[in-house]
Amino acid sequence: MAQVTYYFSLLSPYAYLAGTRLEEVADRHGASIEYRPYDIMALFARTGGTPLPERHPSRNEYRAQDLTRQTKHLGLPFNLKPAHWPTNAAPASYALIAAQKAGGNVGALTHGFLRAVWAEQRDIAQYDVIHECLAAAGFHTGLADKGLFTAADTYSDNLEKAVNDGVFGSPFYVTDDGARFFGQDRLDYLDAHLAEASV
Repeated sequence: MAQVTYYFSLLSPYAYLAGTRLEEVADRHGASIEYRPYDIMALFARTGGTPLPERHPSRNEYRAQDLTRQTKHLGLPFNLKPAHWPTNAAPASYALIAAQKAGGNVGALTHGFLRAVWAEQRDIAQYDVIHECLAAAGFHTGLADKGLFTAADTYSDNLEKAVNDGVFGSPFYVTDDGARFFGQDRLDYLDAHLAEASV
């Protein structure tokens, strides 16, 4: 069975734009997904990325136009300037890590957190929001409070693995044969790659 390692930040609008298409691609090819949320600001510092406030105005203007275009094309609700962004993504990421270990629909939970930020104006650093997202995806809300030290270690380790795997942004997909795909607009290429690999 093929595996896709999914590196992403819960603060990434482009991860939100991916929706549940990764899960659909994986299902189509019988591939498994390992979800690895990480600290995107720490990744930028390690891989030469530029935080949004430090980018040239022309880059930020284009980002705003392109995000608006893409969400309209995909039919997704979207707030270009969410009420709670940036926020501390660590607590929700810890809950997601615990949920993956527990087993269940981690894709739905991931998209639930991203939707909370980019469409619903909610703060995923708040435990009531985390609990609601867990429950909506079919998980026990106690996962938000379970194994926090282990989850924190995994979250930190995910950053190291991302750097080692050549990841420099979000969303980023790495297959078990070493192919890398950056951006939700590369999911079609990932789909084709998995199809070829299964032949």
